[in-house]
Amino acid sequence: MLVADVTSIWQQVAGSFLDPLLTVLVFLLMLSLLVIVHELGHLWVGLRMGIKVEEFGIGFPPRALVLFERNGIKYTLNWLPLGGFVRFAGMDGEKDAVYGTGSLAAAPPWRKIPVMLAGPVMNFVLAVVIFSILFATVGVPTPTGRMLISNVFPGTPAAVAGFQAGDELILLDGEPVYDETTIRAVAQRRLGTTIEAVVLRNGTEVTLQVTPGPWTAPDGREFSAGFGFSYGPQVENQPINPLAAFGAGLMHSVDLTGRMVMMLADLPAALAGLFSPTPPPTGEPLGPVGIARATGEVIRQPDGFVSFWSLTAVLSLNLFILNLLPIPALDGSHILFALIEWVRGKKLPPEKEALVHAFGFMALMGLMALLTVNDVLNAVQGTPIFGR
Repeated sequence: MLVADVTSIWQQVAGSFLDPLLTVLVFLLMLSLLVIVHELGHLWVGLRMGIKVEEFGIGFPPRALVLFERNGIKYTLNWLPLGGFVRFAGMDGEKDAVYGTGSLAAAPPWRKIPVMLAGPVMNFVLAVVIFSILFATVGVPTPTGRMLISNVFPGTPAAVAGFQAGDELILLDGEPVYDETTIRAVAQRRLGTTIEAVVLRNGTEVTLQVTPGPWTAPDGREFSAGFGFSYGPQVENQPINPLAAFGAGLMHSVDLTGRMVMMLADLPAALAGLFSPTPPPTGEPLGPVGIARATGEVIRQPDGFVSFWSLTAVLSLNLFILNLLPIPALDGSHILFALIEWVRGKKLPPEKEALVHAFGFMALMGLMALLTVNDVLNAVQGTPIFGR
């Protein structure tokens, strides 16, 4: 009952005249949560590893004020509300003599690596916590064995036949529909031939005549055989006890992480799609503007409160994976350099490591700028984030 009440209030606020402002504020809240949790992981493990910490900042500089100072660590509030940071001694690759044995640069690899791992791991933990709470309060999404049509694209065979969003697809050419394999197989086998489709609409079975054929999606993708609707397994939320919800949250996080890792193989094609008039099948990567727009689309949904937290958990898993990649300036790169140092038995020249991270940071900023331009163009053109 409480979740339903919160969702109702959320919808009323999201639909108000403050909608654009709400989108920005909610996006900043989500981003700050993801980054601050990440940095808290670095802070906590860094202190346990005996690494000197100079500052823990909420937001990014310039500094607004020092909230308090404890054990030599300044806890600050900064003007750019885009997350947070931990400033370790020796983070910028200065020589060890500057900071002494308490600096990150002077620490042995077995101390550095846990500190660098802690941030991404905290993002994974955050996702598990969010999913566990959602499953404990609203239930675990469980497939019903039926396929639900979520969208019908205009000018397609499905639109001509009279399919509607929300229809449950029961039979297609006399075959029960339990998964997407049946839909694709029938479309290929009966291409250009009119067949019967039975759907459940508002509790009543409706029979439609449809002719599978070629169609074009709103984002420009072309399909040689199909119907022209988007679909997925229909799910119902099944109640579950808190202990089981934690297990389900953990397994769901692991499953999503595995899928995301598999999707990394499509990343080069997705980046190349930024320069192509036809988006890649897997969709385009998003920058900050795109994620903000996605947040806005999510909070406007009927279950916006739940969807927002689901999106937050998914993005947290994205940060977990991204930060473990050996990309210069990210945690994965620092871990890689620490491993190399461990194997070599001696430190790498700090100025060379700093140079690699500097070039990596510039490359990341360039990619971020490119993604932002693409996000802005999509926003101007009115291209939705979901359902592309």
